[in-house]
Amino acid sequence: MMMSDAVPVADVFDALAAAAPEIRAGFAGRAGETDDRNATGDRQLHADIHADDILRARLGGLDAVGQYASEEAEDVSDVGSGPLSISVDPLDGSSNLSANNPTGTIVGVYDAPLPAAGRDLVAAAYVLYGPLTTMVAATDDGATRYAITSDGRRDDEPAVLPDDPTVYGFGGRVPDWTAAFTDYARRVEDELKLRYSGAMVADVNQVLTYGGVFAYPGLRDRPTGKLRTQFEAIPMAYIVEAAGGASTDGTRSLLDVEPDTLHERTPIYLGNDALIDRAERIVS
Repeated sequence: MMMSDAVPVADVFDALAAAAPEIRAGFAGRAGETDDRNATGDRQLHADIHADDILRARLGGLDAVGQYASEEAEDVSDVGSGPLSISVDPLDGSSNLSANNPTGTIVGVYDAPLPAAGRDLVAAAYVLYGPLTTMVAATDDGATRYAITSDGRRDDEPAVLPDDPTVYGFGGRVPDWTAAFTDYARRVEDELKLRYSGAMVADVNQVLTYGGVFAYPGLRDRPTGKLRTQFEAIPMAYIVEAAGGASTDGTRSLLDVEPDTLHERTPIYLGNDALIDRAERIVS
């Protein structure tokens, strides 16, 4: 990241930290479904739309931001003349709200028009709404974990993936897994503890905290998997790699993926280098 980029990126992180308490405060009474679906056919919750409205206003209103794209909208919005493009999953795992389980927000910051490749990222961050509200923000200089309070963000500690993996979380129904991924999963589950919540942010946060691997693979009837390249896979891969880990779509780093469309999907594997290398050997 160029030094001139540092202030605009810091402004994005500050705006996200300021938005997080407002998003969280809006969960009560918004766990129900609307009559609408997002661009990829998922039923929208009132909480999804509420979070998107807040983020669009706070992030899209920054002077440095020219484009804003949300998982909840079909197209990119031109919001200004700034050099940065923002991709947002406003409320990852929003279906967890009805069971009072964790949710999150994922943000990618690009210096190219959307859709954009992982190598165009200059920063990325996620917010986890768990018992505490925390944020992990990454630039090319590394990743940092913050505690979020009503006053904004405060430094906590560097986010560094532990050398010794402990946990894993795999998405998709087991009967829908491919034979190759089933082989990989059986080997991993002999070594690590299962931690899977249904919210990618929460599961990747477990991996960053304890070491391990998160995956949502290609499935028998859906080879590209479920997670969206632009809004989930690329930003989270950037964060994990900045924290000392690795990523792959099964053959290459997710940061080398160049999406053709805004809402396309990809298999995703994130975690310790050895576990990602093993995934590539088995599932490719």
